[in-house]
Amino acid sequence: MQYPVNLVLDGRSCLVVGGGRIALRKVEGLVACGARVRVVALHIVPELRMLEGVTFDERPWQPDDLAGMWLVIAATDDPAVNGAVYDAGQRAGVWVNGADDPAHCSFTLPSVVRRGDLQVAVSTGGRSPALASWLRRRLEGEIGPEYAALLDLLASERDGLKAAGRSTEGLDWNSALDSDMLDLIRTGDLAHARKRLQTCLSSSSG
Repeated sequence: MQYPVNLVLDGRSCLVVGGGRIALRKVEGLVACGARVRVVALHIVPELRMLEGVTFDERPWQPDDLAGMWLVIAATDDPAVNGAVYDAGQRAGVWVNGADDPAHCSFTLPSVVRRGDLQVAVSTGGRSPALASWLRRRLEGEIGPEYAALLDLLASERDGLKAAGRSTEGLDWNSALDSDMLDLIRTGDLAHARKRLQTCLSSSSG
């Protein structure tokens, strides 16, 4: 059983060992979260070099490369190298993910649907990345961009209530979510969606 978490990586140093297509995807995910990424690899694909905020060392990796890193991803096409990176991480107390190699992982990466700040993660504990990706694609078809707007609307109302000194606990948020709010957002009628939310919350506050 794995313990699911969301890591705050903004401004934190992360290492990716490997410079191919798999490494590219891993680096893109880290950069999107604001991480400071260092790539060490014998060969680095041009698309990787185009990413901003990433530093590169085109050479074999060394155990000392893990110094000062918050987490490491081993994404080479050599299982022996990935295993060695994992072993070095174990000794150094650094979290390591071996791409498509759950035996050499101290953490695994879920397949994620992102809609603004909304994230829906699917994980198989590294047992079947194909299943996780398949489920993610299905969810992408069901969870559209309107859910990002829904989250923004809910968060804005919650922040307003807290700023006014009111508790947000005990309010019937579920009734609002079960209403036609989402349909209103889909049609672009955010004003009426907000009014519906406020009406539902006012009714539950007594």
